[in-house]
Amino acid sequence: MKMENKQTSLFGLMIFTGFILSMCAPPPDPGAIDERETARLDSLRRVKCPRMMSSAAEYYKNRDWESTVRVYGEIVDLGCDREDPEGVYLYYAIAYEYLGNFDKSEEVLLKGLQVMQNNIELRKRLAYAYKKQGKTEEEIAEYDRLTLLVPDDISFKQELAELYAKQSRYADQIIILKEILKLDPDNETAQGDLANAYELSGKDPMDVYESRWIKNPENISYGLDYAERLVSADRSQEAVNVLRSVINADRTSKIAWRKLAEASYTANDLEGSSEAYEELFNLDPRDYRVAISISKVNVELENFDIAMRWADNAVKASDAGESLGQKGNVYYKSFQFCRSSEISTEDKIIASLAMNYFEAAASKGFGRFKNSLNWLKENEVLFGRAEWFMLDSNRKSQGSIAPRSECYSWVKERLEKDPSW
Repeated sequence: MKMENKQTSLFGLMIFTGFILSMCAPPPDPGAIDERETARLDSLRRVKCPRMMSSAAEYYKNRDWESTVRVYGEIVDLGCDREDPEGVYLYYAIAYEYLGNFDKSEEVLLKGLQVMQNNIELRKRLAYAYKKQGKTEEEIAEYDRLTLLVPDDISFKQELAELYAKQSRYADQIIILKEILKLDPDNETAQGDLANAYELSGKDPMDVYESRWIKNPENISYGLDYAERLVSADRSQEAVNVLRSVINADRTSKIAWRKLAEASYTANDLEGSSEAYEELFNLDPRDYRVAISISKVNVELENFDIAMRWADNAVKASDAGESLGQKGNVYYKSFQFCRSSEISTEDKIIASLAMNYFEAAASKGFGRFKNSLNWLKENEVLFGRAEWFMLDSNRKSQGSIAPRSECYSWVKERLEKDPSW
């Protein structure tokens, strides 16, 4: 009995000692647990990640976008994005784009950029996601960041400049366009946009047009633009000089000859204007309006014989009302120039010729000379029965009459006798 009690006491002592020792033992090492968990996950990834990546690629290839985003989501959750983070987040985001979920695409890309802050491809895609959502300010900020990350990439600067233009932020646009031209001085798009931005911002773009033309003298469109600006700035003679240089580069440019004629006219060089119009007519003899322009310039020069010759050329090219009206106008202007204080028979012949052509023009629907026609009819300046009656028999015998005065010596046409005379 004593032996049993002794054994029982010894057993209890051993249990108590074990309990005390267990209480004094150090806790399990967390690091060891983490290492075991990491090892377990790594082992799991080695098995599952290749399969999941392959599945995602296959779904993407087959354009199964729902399955693509599902598998890429699992890939990211499991940490399988470590091998190719750019590819995972990029194609993950693109799959959402195809589904039209640009907000989810944005979310994926922002998550990817937490891992790869300066990844260019992800940031380009993020800018696109912002664009599709109408988040213009965010898009601008993203392209601004891209221009800092890749300062020599002109395409990002161009996108940013376009965004500034759409927001009417012309001062910012000008800064970016100048950066583009530093990298590519011959960039025609940037040159044109810069000139336009200056104009829209209220600044004088003349220097931009001049610089563009000087740097690219073979590009006649730049010369034409510069000349047009000079004319608008009342610097027509400078425009004439630029246009002559343009024509030296291309003598077949009809628009250059036309602009030279117009600029010369504005610069009060009427002879130069007429010569330029004549060169233009030689390039296209069917353009009756050019012949009319030459006639009009020579009327102002009081070269009525030349003016009538070109009015006749206009009629030959087209007997439109405008051409006939110009013939009438040459007669009318010469009548106003030559008439004496007392209207002579010769004056009345010319006035009647003018009226005939004005009426012919009106019959074809061209009524620009209506006021002149009415004036002729209302002021007793036309040749009629009384004037015919007063002619000598020699002039009457011809059945028509031409003016004899020196001022009308250029007139080749005769006024036919009216049956009512």
